[in-house]
Amino acid sequence: VCKRMDLVCQRMLNQGFLKVERYHNLCQKQVKAQLPRRESERRNHSLARHADILAAVETRLSLLNMTFMKYVDSNLCCFIPGKVIDEIYRVLRYVNSTRAPQRAHEVLQELRDISSMAMEYFDEKIVPILKRKMPGSDVSGRLIGTAPVPGPSAALTTMQLFSKQNPSRQEVIKLQQQVKANGTGLTALKREISELRIKVQEQQKQLQDQDQKLLEQTQIIGEQNARLAELERKLREVMESTVGNSSGSSSNEQSPRKRRKTVESTDCPRKSKRLRNRK
Repeated sequence: VCKRMDLVCQRMLNQGFLKVERYHNLCQKQVKAQLPRRESERRNHSLARHADILAAVETRLSLLNMTFMKYVDSNLCCFIPGKVIDEIYRVLRYVNSTRAPQRAHEVLQELRDISSMAMEYFDEKIVPILKRKMPGSDVSGRLIGTAPVPGPSAALTTMQLFSKQNPSRQEVIKLQQQVKANGTGLTALKREISELRIKVQEQQKQLQDQDQKLLEQTQIIGEQNARLAELERKLREVMESTVGNSSGSSSNEQSPRKRRKTVESTDCPRKSKRLRNRK
């Protein structure tokens, strides 16, 4: 195969996978913008099947990305299954063009089959070949296999290996220190959380005591109000009785005066007759 043609085809396949990811993100944003925020309302929405299909396509894209793009980024191969890209485009165009699509498992049956077949074949047949081409595989093979012949090349390889291992040890030490620091920070946070919980419990107890005191005070206030009402009623009765007695005594004082006047009026004609007889 022409090397230039091979490179062009590899670029087209890699760009096709990236473009289909962008197209899927765009379709998913458009559908999510039209869906309601509540999940209970989404199930009964007209775009519910669209969202389910796009979510299933997203899972397939993530699986393909984890399987292939590790080796694509290291320039060991390209995104090999171009038929999977075509099938993803077909599903996305179908979702955009139809208002009432079929169920997700019916639409995605072909995509699941060919994508799973491609990933299985890649893991079983191609990944072992690519691992041999990865940098550092020759050093690991020499270490695992027979001992090399002594010479300058062997000394250089061992020196390179130790130089590669030293920073890894330093990184491990740094990671351990970070883990210890994170552990101490977590213990401090746990202590603070426990203290805060104790304070919250104390405050809750204080609030409960205050609520009980308020209830008692409200009961006492209610009893005092009832007593005040009884006292007011008794005072009214006493005032009414005193007013009645004062009116009765005034009427009794006026009655003997009237009797005297009537007696005097009756005695006046008698006296006048006596005076006439004397004359």
